[in-house]
Amino acid sequence: MAAGADLGSWDARTIVSNMLPLLVVLCTIVLWAGITLNEAEALLDEYGLLAVMVPTMVGAGGNLGTILSSRLTTRLHLGTTELDLRDRVLWANVAAVLALAATVFTTLAAGAWVIGQLIGAPLALSALLTISLVSGMSVAVIAVVFGLAATYGSYRLGIDPDDTTIPIVTNVVDVFGMLIFIGVSTLVLG
Repeated sequence: MAAGADLGSWDARTIVSNMLPLLVVLCTIVLWAGITLNEAEALLDEYGLLAVMVPTMVGAGGNLGTILSSRLTTRLHLGTTELDLRDRVLWANVAAVLALAATVFTTLAAGAWVIGQLIGAPLALSALLTISLVSGMSVAVIAVVFGLAATYGSYRLGIDPDDTTIPIVTNVVDVFGMLIFIGVSTLVLG
């Protein structure tokens, strides 16, 4: 390994003592996401169809970041990569995550539009596409940035990225995903 400790030698006490501060911070971040959602209650009451989009928006964003982090962590453990911005495989992985995001968030908008038609709460497809793609791609970029930072940061600190990347990326994306989704929805529909 180019940097970091022998990641396989950690015992449970070491993991808990190193992870506890991180978990406390992440719990605080998730509470912020819940407060944001609560403050958006009026918007979600007026446009109930948006509430259908929230779980996928937030969940998919976190999943995209963890996909990238998992791929990078595997490469780090195999010794086939280091932090190098000229790494073509790294950028291919980033491009694949962003392409997947575009597909997922376009499908989310189309699905929400269909549901709106079926339940009698339609919103224009163009509005749903704008909300979903602007929010979703913004969240995807944040997921990529935090996925890269969490993976390489953990590795450089000698902490197994397998233990840190998923909670970091999913929690950060939960908060930013909610803020961005509510903000973009307000701009588009308000």
